[in-house]
Amino acid sequence: MLALMPAAAHAQDAASTLGNTGPSEIQPTPGIEEDSGEEIVITGIRASLQAAVDLKRNGQGVVDAISAEDIGKFPDTNLAESLQRITGVSIDRSNGEGSTVTVRGFGPEYNLVTLNGRQMPTSTLGDGASPPASRSFDFANLASEGIAAVEVYKTGRAAVPSGGIGSTINIRTPRPLDRPGLRGSIAVRGVLDTSQDDDQSITPEVSGIISSTFGSDDQFGVLVTGIYQKRNARTNTGSVGFGNAFLGTENDWGTLGPEGPNVINRPGPTDVYEIPQSAAYNINNFERERINGQAVLQFRPADALTATVDFTYSRNKVEARDNSVGIWFNFGDTTTQWTDGPVAGPVFYTERFGPGKDLSYSGALTANVSENKSLGGNLTWEAPGGVTVVLDAHHSTAESKPSNNFGSSMSVGTAVFGVQSQTVDFTKELPIISYIMQPGIDALDASRINATGNSFRNAYFKDEINQVQLSGRYDHDGDFLDSIDVGFSYVENRVRSAYGFIQNDTWGGLGTPADLPDDIFELVTLPDKFKGVSGSGDGIIPAFYSFDIARLVNLLEDRFGICSRPLGGTPLGDGCLATFDTDRRITEKTISPFIQANMEFDVLGRDAHIIAGVRYDQTNVESTSLTPIPTGTAWVAVGEFNIIYGSSTDFLPNKGSYDNWLPAIDVDVEPLDGLKLRASYSHTITRADYGSLQGGLTLSRQFGIAGGGGQQGNPNLVPFLSKNIDLSAEWYYDDTSYVSAGYFRKRVSNFINSQEVERSAFDLRNPADGPRFRAAQAALGGTTDVGLIRDYILRNFTNGVEVARDAQGQPVLDQNGRYTGRIFGLAEDGLVDFRVGTPFNSDQTATIDGFEFAIQHSFWDTGFGTILNYTVVRGDTDFDNALDPNVGQFALAGLSDSANAVLYYDRGGLQARVAYNWRAEFYAGGNPNPTYVEDYGQVDASASYEFVPGLTGFVEAINLTNASRRGHRRSDNFVTFSQPGFARYSAGVRFNF
Repeated sequence: MLALMPAAAHAQDAASTLGNTGPSEIQPTPGIEEDSGEEIVITGIRASLQAAVDLKRNGQGVVDAISAEDIGKFPDTNLAESLQRITGVSIDRSNGEGSTVTVRGFGPEYNLVTLNGRQMPTSTLGDGASPPASRSFDFANLASEGIAAVEVYKTGRAAVPSGGIGSTINIRTPRPLDRPGLRGSIAVRGVLDTSQDDDQSITPEVSGIISSTFGSDDQFGVLVTGIYQKRNARTNTGSVGFGNAFLGTENDWGTLGPEGPNVINRPGPTDVYEIPQSAAYNINNFERERINGQAVLQFRPADALTATVDFTYSRNKVEARDNSVGIWFNFGDTTTQWTDGPVAGPVFYTERFGPGKDLSYSGALTANVSENKSLGGNLTWEAPGGVTVVLDAHHSTAESKPSNNFGSSMSVGTAVFGVQSQTVDFTKELPIISYIMQPGIDALDASRINATGNSFRNAYFKDEINQVQLSGRYDHDGDFLDSIDVGFSYVENRVRSAYGFIQNDTWGGLGTPADLPDDIFELVTLPDKFKGVSGSGDGIIPAFYSFDIARLVNLLEDRFGICSRPLGGTPLGDGCLATFDTDRRITEKTISPFIQANMEFDVLGRDAHIIAGVRYDQTNVESTSLTPIPTGTAWVAVGEFNIIYGSSTDFLPNKGSYDNWLPAIDVDVEPLDGLKLRASYSHTITRADYGSLQGGLTLSRQFGIAGGGGQQGNPNLVPFLSKNIDLSAEWYYDDTSYVSAGYFRKRVSNFINSQEVERSAFDLRNPADGPRFRAAQAALGGTTDVGLIRDYILRNFTNGVEVARDAQGQPVLDQNGRYTGRIFGLAEDGLVDFRVGTPFNSDQTATIDGFEFAIQHSFWDTGFGTILNYTVVRGDTDFDNALDPNVGQFALAGLSDSANAVLYYDRGGLQARVAYNWRAEFYAGGNPNPTYVEDYGQVDASASYEFVPGLTGFVEAINLTNASRRGHRRSDNFVTFSQPGFARYSAGVRFNF
């Protein structure tokens, strides 16, 4: 597939930069000249490793790369899974494959991704349950094939675009004039994902490339690539939801009762503990379809002038269907046991109920498509007098949106009412969820299943970047000054993030079980879905009912109008799509001039280099937000209140600006042949996420009796600023072998915190704080049971009350025999208290440092070799799990050690690899309620054999050992998710010409 591309990440001149993308920087893969004069061309794994060594050795600062052939030979689904092989790079996974990268402990928000030196837009909808706001680049959109090389710049440089504290990751694509002549390749493979349940289908992947040059001197070049990939897979998850953490002395709603027969080993006064709110088993089947392509035209009318026009396209469509069985806790009659403090974890948690408690059977559908387009042009002129001028411009867009008329994500609930007790056992790797039904009620009797609540979320995200770069280099023939780079970049970044929802909070029941035909449900067994995970054979829920989500939604729409006449949200009029009531627009305009001097000199007769420069960034931010104007509130369920929005909206503008001087200096010296010592100092920045920059006040759509929450954006936020020191020593003792050790230190400031202010908004009223509430409470003898109070108001008041009625006009009752409906807030009710958070730059700083070790060794002429690396990352802002949970903490997410071990063989047309990748446990975020992802290791393997010149067969495997993933809260016992792992296999052929 990649034979016509440069076989690796090509060696670069020490002064080459991302901003100077002329073809003069790209050199062919180096060969080896023997005494006979015959040229021996190195191919395969050794060629890619040698080229990567050349880039690392000849580059300035700390630069690592993975080459085209390296990428092609790894059994990796996408670029993220390829990048994890690089020292200091780890990844996060979504749906069983890599999606985002973390470099030296800094997560995806802190890394800038460029394509051929151009800043790339990003788009992702996240979980689809809130307006998207991330700057993270989702590598799941890109296939590994069709990429010439990926370079990871870990140190700052004046000529490198700003925006990445962790790194700048540059994706390089091939060019036809780099390899003259007619060349082509096609690869076909089949993929088997063993996570699939009954249908073990093999899905296709096809990739092709053709490149040709024309003219007497190959002045014209054309290159076209195309990639199609389809994958069917499944993720099975056991999960536990959580509320707030408490100290043992607290006695609020939701806390534990006193020590006794029902509370065993209760946490002590200073111990910290957390109460589970929900638990579920989810079976998530998904389909992913990915299309990538590129077209490149080049014209070189003279040796000194090259023009390039390129168009890059990617499309990633994912549809996930989730069915689950779940329970909810109401903090009532409980029996529980706890581990010892100071962080107490649950051993088991049991709750008992009256006849109205439900066992939830839910279905969810997430169906989105992300599409990236980039059209660029480059003109490189090697002018007389050692001057090179490069003009580069591009227009690029990234867009994510729903791919059906249900929205970006939706969920629809059903339930069997009559749970007598429910338990979660936390003693195993998998949370062991079980229940007991009331006498005479069978949870697996499909005729008892009742429809409940549902929601439909419609999210949209688009990022558009227009960029122009003009750079020049002057090559000087003096003894000290080698060259000078100057340049200017203008970037206009336009972002739109929109969101709307439709919701029906009919969790007490919608209609009757007779409204749902029994044949809509299908029995799903559970223990077999978690094979290999501790706890799967210890009495978990044996089975539950899944259902056809689309059929159920259409049925409920026909009978109850859940999409056309919802209780909350505004329908768009197309299926179950909601009108956008949140619409945020952000425009960033950045100008960035830079100057950089490249010096070369001798130290005691040995070569040494200095690259020193400064970059100036000046950014103006304009943020407007389409803020929905609330018209009132409604009490829709026992503990749930909704804000009601009308059609009135308003765009509220906000503006901000900031500038930064970003110096950088790199020094290297080679005191002995093959030994290179480096030192670097630089300033780098990362800009705030789009959600923090948004203008306008956004309130949480639901609130409780005590009040609600909200968010007010701040476009005046300045970027995170990091002051970086890097030291390294590298010994290159063979063409493909080296040993390196490095130390890095980052001092980061301008962290973003949120300050909450309690306030009212839009004169919104609380229906549970007024004359009706107090009159009902008095009539019921002063009870504090809000369910009884709500039912009394619905039965006895008419002002501001809407009782739900069936087709015959009779009141609809829930499973407890209480009225359903809405109680609206009135002018005589009290104001709703909102805790509104506003982001601001704090004066907190953090220091992150660590060590990187790497060995790459070829075992002489045996064909065997190995790659080993280990990264140690430490920070001074670790989260303290035993600290009072009412006190906010400052901690950096994503810091963890990581390692790779690769054994390869390359000889006589046979190439094979076995690779192990490991990442230690890390804090994933959450304050004051943290979550952790436990350590994870995965074994991958691949092999290929060239049967005849140009025809190669290959086999690949991912996660051979079926490694599983798990996360937890403050206590290791308190599991948040547990997922079994499954191997993925593929086999195919590749033909080159």
